[in-house]
Amino acid sequence: MKRPAELVFIPAAGIGHVVSTIEIAKLLVSRDDRLFITLLIMKRPFDKLFTNTDSSISPRINFVNLPDTETTDLSCFKFFVENQKTQVRDAVAKLVESNQSGSSKPRLAGFVVDMFCTTMIDVANEFEVPSYVFFTSSAACLGLLFHLQTLRDEHGKDVAEFAHSDSDLVVPSFVNPLPASVLPGKLLDKESAESFLNYARRFRETKGILVNTFWELESHALHSISYGKNPPVYPVGPLLNIKSSDDDKVWDILSWLHDQPPLSVVFLCFGSMGSFGEAQVKEIAYALEHTGLRFLWSLRQPPPKGKMAMPSDYADPSGVLPEGFLDRTAKIGKVIGWAPQVDILAHSSIGGFVSHCGWNSTLESLWYGVPVATWPMYAEQQTNAFQLVKELGLAVEIKLDYRKDSEVVVSAQDIERGIRQVMEHDSVIRKRVKEISEKSKKSLMNGGSSCSSLGRFIDQI
Repeated sequence: MKRPAELVFIPAAGIGHVVSTIEIAKLLVSRDDRLFITLLIMKRPFDKLFTNTDSSISPRINFVNLPDTETTDLSCFKFFVENQKTQVRDAVAKLVESNQSGSSKPRLAGFVVDMFCTTMIDVANEFEVPSYVFFTSSAACLGLLFHLQTLRDEHGKDVAEFAHSDSDLVVPSFVNPLPASVLPGKLLDKESAESFLNYARRFRETKGILVNTFWELESHALHSISYGKNPPVYPVGPLLNIKSSDDDKVWDILSWLHDQPPLSVVFLCFGSMGSFGEAQVKEIAYALEHTGLRFLWSLRQPPPKGKMAMPSDYADPSGVLPEGFLDRTAKIGKVIGWAPQVDILAHSSIGGFVSHCGWNSTLESLWYGVPVATWPMYAEQQTNAFQLVKELGLAVEIKLDYRKDSEVVVSAQDIERGIRQVMEHDSVIRKRVKEISEKSKKSLMNGGSSCSSLGRFIDQI
């Protein structure tokens, strides 16, 4: 009988990365009872300590919170992860030691590192086990990183020169030329571009790349990266945590949604780090009021300028909204703080989603068949928005190239136009989203594309 195998997963700090890592861990152990998984959780000073409150998680998944490190420069994620190496080494050494005491104990079979934790490949090499990457964004973005890394390393081309350029890039993982204005912000800054392209270079050292996507959604991009110098790519998504939240706030929101007609409400939510200044908040309010449509708006307060922190809920949002807005829209709208996004998207009254286009949110909206109006803010969200609108025809555009730190204020007219389009009941986009929703569910079923892909990965382990 084969000895059981243990995989060490190292997600990047940040709830979005941890959540999708837990989902793939759950999927793996449910597929093969000889697999054990340990997740090593890194914590930044402003993150809460991770506690597993999900009793449905298999006892074969173990969580280890790594001790805090003295990180002097938190603005640089690369150094933060680099500083965790000793903690990771110690945690894995402890794991190996405890597993040596019997033939039924699992052997260390490999590391699965987050796309931002490639420095941990060095630690896997020290333990003489293979490493794999878990890429929590799209296959198209993975292809973009590979392409830019090749341009830099083999042709000496500096990606930061596109920063103020209006040229388009021909990238194999995209069907259409990619405007420089939708490149991830980090790639337009010389220093951070260097780090990101070094991640991509290190991806090529691994035995395989797990991607949170599915063949039916990104067949062009997956095809473009599945050959050449790249390791095998395993599309294993959509990996989503679709467990309902049992928070009291959730009941208040859901009971309001229960009173609304099917597909009548537009939902606005901009992710765990999404917030706007007062001028922009007012434009959104004018647009919503002018449409006369029902709305549910997750409105968050930006952290104080220059402070590294997450947005928070307003004690009283009326201070940033136009005077009388809450009274005038009381019958059709609801302004909330934090939003239980999955519960809301799953609700039959939701007809459209104004979203920052984070990859998890994108996959959730597709799963529930809710069309998106794009309003990207940071990270690779501009690229995701471009892909959804121009490549896949699964979203309408409010903006494709908005950036959180810019001075741009999107006009109420542009916002209103996007909201009206996304709420059209019999649009081509709504039909396409419905179709891809069904395909996303089938991909995970027995014999589905992602199910088969995950099987190939387990065979490799």
